[in-house]
Amino acid sequence: MSTFQVELKRVVDDTYDVEIGYGLQDRLLEDLAAGLMGKLRKFAVITDDTVKELYAEPILRRLLDAGYEADIFSFPAGEKSKTREVKAQVEDEMLEKEYRRDCGVIAVGGGVVTDLAGFLAGTFGRGVPFLNYATTLLAAADASVGGKTAVDTPRATNLIGLFNQPRKVYLDIESWKTLPKRQIISGLAETIKHACLADRAFFDYLNEHMEEILALEPAACEHIAETNCRIKYEVVMKDERESGLREVLNLGHTVGRAIETLSDYRLLHGEAVSIGMVAEVDLALSMGLVTKEERDAVVELLRKAGLPVEIPEYIDREQLVKKLYTDKKVRNGRLRFVLQDGIGSIKEFEPGVFAAPVEEETARRIIMQMA
Repeated sequence: MSTFQVELKRVVDDTYDVEIGYGLQDRLLEDLAAGLMGKLRKFAVITDDTVKELYAEPILRRLLDAGYEADIFSFPAGEKSKTREVKAQVEDEMLEKEYRRDCGVIAVGGGVVTDLAGFLAGTFGRGVPFLNYATTLLAAADASVGGKTAVDTPRATNLIGLFNQPRKVYLDIESWKTLPKRQIISGLAETIKHACLADRAFFDYLNEHMEEILALEPAACEHIAETNCRIKYEVVMKDERESGLREVLNLGHTVGRAIETLSDYRLLHGEAVSIGMVAEVDLALSMGLVTKEERDAVVELLRKAGLPVEIPEYIDREQLVKKLYTDKKVRNGRLRFVLQDGIGSIKEFEPGVFAAPVEEETARRIIMQMA
């Protein structure tokens, strides 16, 4: 009997840039020409059927005009497409068009597209490089930094995936002008979440400048894009693999993701997270972590943004309580919640522990008392 040790030690530098600007398609081509993706000459442009004509096709034309090989692979827009089945469908289409390991992926769209495409890039050919060209405020706030990629299952959201960092992220603020207002409002939920967990001054800025933000005034848009990236980066650089601190980014998501799934995605992600944040701040109030004034300020800011703050009547609340157990923060069958400590910080319950066990009856009481 013998033992052979396979010694594999790696030093990995996953540093990348997030470029914030307007109309960045030409910038993307300049970066490719400068070697951002090495010597690759073939690119799969992955998008959805809403973004395809607006942004993916112009990027495709630029790629082809520059002498690259490229094809668009699209799927129906919306969270219902973020599945293993759709990922496999896109992979099969790529294989049929002779895509192999000598290709790169360019994800063009919102969070569903960047999540699915990033996951696909991490597994296709055992891993190919990718870029994100984010076209929504939600993607700018939530998917631009961190490298979390995943798909949903009927049982739960985002439990099948991997950490995979892009070569670069482009946040095209110009694209926000093509979004329906509901999508802009949905994206603000993650922005408000960042303020609640890390930056009281940003919370006050949102309160004071919500009208300009909703009107997509350039200075306000640039400020929230840059601040979202900064806040998320400051968390992710300390805990890339979500072993502790990074759980704070799940503020509002324990209830929010459950509501999103039970709504059969009638609610957009940000809308569901907004309701989840109300549940979270109500729970924090009951535990003495926020004052009544702070609780009301959070709810009022969500309202000012046009976000929902009440559980829809069509959601069965007992089903909602049961659905909480599909949350990825559950440990040993116990619910765990990330909770605010005032406005602008998160409660650290023990060194490195940012989610507290909460009894089911306590969670039920909060949910049943919500409007």
